[in-house]
Amino acid sequence: MYQKERIDSILEILKANGYVTVKFLTENLHYSTATINRDLNVMEKQKLVQRSYGGVELIKREGVALPFRYHKMKSAKAKIGKAAADLVEDGDVIFIDGSTTTEFMGKNLLNKKDITVITNNLAMVTFLSEYGIEVCCLGGKVVEKPYMLDGNDTVENAMKYNADKMFFSTSAISDGGVISSASGYYLLHKVMAANSKKRYYLADHEKINVNSPMNLFDLSDIDAIITDYIFSDDTKSEYKNTQFIEVK
Repeated sequence: MYQKERIDSILEILKANGYVTVKFLTENLHYSTATINRDLNVMEKQKLVQRSYGGVELIKREGVALPFRYHKMKSAKAKIGKAAADLVEDGDVIFIDGSTTTEFMGKNLLNKKDITVITNNLAMVTFLSEYGIEVCCLGGKVVEKPYMLDGNDTVENAMKYNADKMFFSTSAISDGGVISSASGYYLLHKVMAANSKKRYYLADHEKINVNSPMNLFDLSDIDAIITDYIFSDDTKSEYKNTQFIEVK
């Protein structure tokens, strides 16, 4: 098991229990005390946990940190990610943005042949490259620790590439079809969309009608939305040229 997978497992245990001892983690995950302590030290530096003598607990925060978002709506994201990967054809060049939703595409791309993935997600760069898939990392600053990159360098690098397909997710979309974004990744998404022949938006139902400060696109700007949410007939009629791929 990689360290990232162990940290994910530790987070799941902490979410269920709140506070646990190091001994409890070693017994449940079947790793040595030294290994678990190294993982907890990493998590402490990321400000995910607070350690006390012999134990550890989650740090409460108002926002949702990146490692926690991997577990939020995990089942729905896995289904959405698989449906998105099914749209990738052998030989495709694809943009995949730095979101936890699109990251679920990763393991479903391993059977594709001669594809090139362009991304600002370091975790996806590492994972796909280990399986021999050609990956282009957009570089830039780490804006969401420890994996997601953005900034001027990221956007400028994205300008150099063209893609057959773009896969992306944001913080919110309205039932009326307006895709919103936080200020982060706004320019990157604009560039990726302009440089892609087709655009696919991924969203689980918890992202519907969530308040977000900045409108990015509406459904007329994309080729398909992949979601576990059932949009109204009025919205589907308004965006007749957009495909609604609904997963169950």
